[in-house]
Amino acid sequence: MIGQLIIEGLAIGACYGLFAIAVVIIYKTSEVVNFAQGEMGMLSTFIAYHILTYYHLPFWLAFIITMAFAVLLGVFIEIAFLRPAKDPNPLGLIVLTLGAEMLLMGVAGWKWGAEQKQFEIPASTVSVHEPLPGLIFSDWSIGVFVTAAVIMVLLFVFFKYTKLGVAMRATQQNENAAKIMGIRVERVFSIAWGFSSLIGAVAAMFFAARSTLDPIFMLDPFMKAFAAAVLGGLMSIPGVVLGGGLLGLIENFFGYVWPEWKPIVAFVVIVLVLCFRPSGLFAKHYVKKV
Repeated sequence: MIGQLIIEGLAIGACYGLFAIAVVIIYKTSEVVNFAQGEMGMLSTFIAYHILTYYHLPFWLAFIITMAFAVLLGVFIEIAFLRPAKDPNPLGLIVLTLGAEMLLMGVAGWKWGAEQKQFEIPASTVSVHEPLPGLIFSDWSIGVFVTAAVIMVLLFVFFKYTKLGVAMRATQQNENAAKIMGIRVERVFSIAWGFSSLIGAVAAMFFAARSTLDPIFMLDPFMKAFAAAVLGGLMSIPGVVLGGGLLGLIENFFGYVWPEWKPIVAFVVIVLVLCFRPSGLFAKHYVKKV
């Protein structure tokens, strides 16, 4: 029983961590928490559902089209909502993301309705494997583990060895110095939003396949992914993945002992971490001098 709780906790934690990566990419670039992240993933998942249901295309073709849509959606929101803001500050930009969240939720409800829908991916939660007696892995959990690992490796290589990745890191550290060095900061912001939207769409598909698809299905996963990001450290991509795994384990064991209190675990984690270690468990604490 304990081994199975660990596997299930790590699986859902990896999904939290995967979605938290999408939150961190934007925060690392512009120090803005995007509260529309969940609804961006939700709308992209609805696009995949629409393609699969009404056009009957193969899943992987629908997936590629959805990823292209997710990138364009992220770039559009950055250009249409955030870039026109004059003298922006973090609080004002957060309010703009909340407005984008309400707009995307309204669009999804208008187009597809509020009814819950079934969304299936090749990695099913029903198909399972038992490599050892008592340890059961579903295709869904294996898919989450592999996807999270691949994305982490690709992002490490991207930020460490590519010019664009270095430009994104430089923009986060000092936007004015990046401009002086010839970095097109506006383009960096747009690309960061596009990357974030793409990764968020992948995570949202995993969440939809585990539960159901409707315009509000990403509200709870977003808050738990945000808790994972706070726990691991909003400036550390490996940290948020580790934070997601830790949160998944805590939530799973807590839910096994006191299931009625399971929904509040993520919020308790946010409060405790912000009180005792605001930079997160796996990120370096730094002080910005003004």
